[in-house]
Amino acid sequence: MSKSSKPDFRPNDFVVYPAHGVGKIVKVEEQEIAGVNLELFVIAFEKDKMTLRVPTNKATEVGMRPLADENVVAHAMKTLKGKARVKRAMWSRRAQEYEQKINSGDLIAIAEVVRDLHRTDDQREQSYSERQLYEAALERLTREIAAVSGAEEVDAQAEINDVLMSRARAA
Repeated sequence: MSKSSKPDFRPNDFVVYPAHGVGKIVKVEEQEIAGVNLELFVIAFEKDKMTLRVPTNKATEVGMRPLADENVVAHAMKTLKGKARVKRAMWSRRAQEYEQKINSGDLIAIAEVVRDLHRTDDQREQSYSERQLYEAALERLTREIAAVSGAEEVDAQAEINDVLMSRARAA
């Protein structure tokens, strides 16, 4: 499949846009931009109260993808159970890597960030920037898992917390 081919997304489909997470295609519309007629996906991100328009012929190129399947979700949950891998690089470099993983839209990479930045009550306090990255990754992971399973976000969040806490107890 070539990068510029039109993806098979339809209105009411949930999709993942790498920089914003899970959104819902509201409609496909035609719009004239700079004298050129473009077909656009109109994607609503309810939680962020944001609407995004993506040219249909560029959707794949920008990394827009369908929701992960059950196997990918299971792999992400397994990733959460793993041992945190914290590189000894400077925080600014690690933060940059975490940010790239979050914005990649890759569910497994996002799960790695959640795993690596998760802290239990008896561990040292997180810095503000660590907490911001952790919460961003956790929110992306929660939204996609909820959308895939058809569950409420609070239930998906509880499931993720259970996995993280079971890992902490096992350590």
